[in-house]
This record gives sequence, C-alpha cells and structure tokens, in this order.
Amino acid sequence: MTPRISTRTLVLAGLGLCLLLAAVVSFWASGHPDGLEHVAETLGFAGTAGDHGAAGSPFADYGTKGVERPFLSGGLAGVVGVLLTAALMWLLLRLLVRRRD
Repeated sequence: MTPRISTRTLVLAGLGLCLLLAAVVSFWASGHPDGLEHVAETLGFAGTAGDHGAAGSPFADYGTKGVERPFLSGGLAGVVGVLLTAALMWLLLRLLVRRRD
C-alpha cells in the first residue's frame, strides 16, 4: 500500500524545490533575449525601447542591486521572488477559505 503524503508535506517539498531551483539552477538560465526582445531586434526597433517602471527596483533585471557576484545576485533575487509569490498565494488562499466558511 502506498503511504499517503500530507498536503503540508507536499507544499513544503514543492516550496523547497522551487527555492533550490531559484537559488542554484537560475544561474545557468539562458542569457539569450526572450521572444519579445528577439522580435524587436529582428525588426530593428529594440533600440527605441525605454526603461520600464520597475527598472530602478532592487531586483530589476533578475539580479539584486548591490550584490556584485552574479551567481549570488541572481540566486537571491530568485529566492526573494519565490518567497514573495508563496506569501501572496498563502494570503490569497487564506482569504478564499475564510470567504467560503
């Protein structure tokens, strides 16, 4: 018989895997431009783009402002992103559960 895994264990294992991927594996992510940037470069209007509203934020461009080492900078930005996303999802789920009750 297959042992049952609790929801808490499953969520914590998923969160741990996401944190590991964000902290370590993100360093080897592709440095090539995404699809939109590629099209802009191909059609010749990539140079006309301006900065976006979050360009001056502490985690702009998948890095952490003030952290010089690229591996640490990108990993820290990924970990903060995962934790913020998890916190927002937890809050949303708590609100939905309360509304349903």
